[in-house]
Amino acid sequence: MRKVPKSKYPFVWQKDDFYIKIFCSIPNIAVGILLKTDKSYFIIDPGDGILRDLNKEIGTDKLLQVSDLFISHGHHDHVGGLWSFLTYQNVMRRTKPLNIYYPKGGVEIESLHKAFNNVYGKELSYKINLIRIDKAKTFQRKGVKIKPFFVNHREPAPDNNSSVLIPSIGFKFEYDGKTICYGGDTAYCDSLVQMAEGSDLAIIEAGATSEDDADLHMTFDQAIEIGETAGEYFLVHVPD
Repeated sequence: MRKVPKSKYPFVWQKDDFYIKIFCSIPNIAVGILLKTDKSYFIIDPGDGILRDLNKEIGTDKLLQVSDLFISHGHHDHVGGLWSFLTYQNVMRRTKPLNIYYPKGGVEIESLHKAFNNVYGKELSYKINLIRIDKAKTFQRKGVKIKPFFVNHREPAPDNNSSVLIPSIGFKFEYDGKTICYGGDTAYCDSLVQMAEGSDLAIIEAGATSEDDADLHMTFDQAIEIGETAGEYFLVHVPD
């Protein structure tokens, strides 16, 4: 296995009006990604610190223009900033609806949404649309085509002798003929291989610390193998 280098954040990639910034992707700590075009502001995996990073990056006015959140799965490092983001939108009296896309079975997102509604529902200034993804069907938002795909993300079982599959998806975004593939967290799987190939940018996790962890995350070698099929790639979720 090759020596794993540290990923340097923030990572920025831009082709014309298609822009992505990865503020961080630190295993068990936080993930936060901004995707934008000249017509849209999207957030991918709103982990802890996302509100601070977005405020610094785009400011209050544009924060209120974020229309869609895309969540790959419900682990805390991918959703830890969701509550504060939703609260801030209400404090600033947002009026436009906000869409949150997540994989079917993502009980963490549903529980967060339910708890948030229990606290703020009577005074909420905007509508939150929870959109559960149960099919790999392409849809379009703000001129961007979004293709969700299911991946193979697992976590240790309670007995610590096996692993269990958790609801998890990746997303492929296409705008003006350019494509970005975000795999989320996953072990090696055919769906990611197919979606990453030919993408202008592939964002690939390399979270396995050894071959023994390869049923939970990808090894560095596996991530590079997939990444090299894209025009450019960036490795995330790399352990220290």
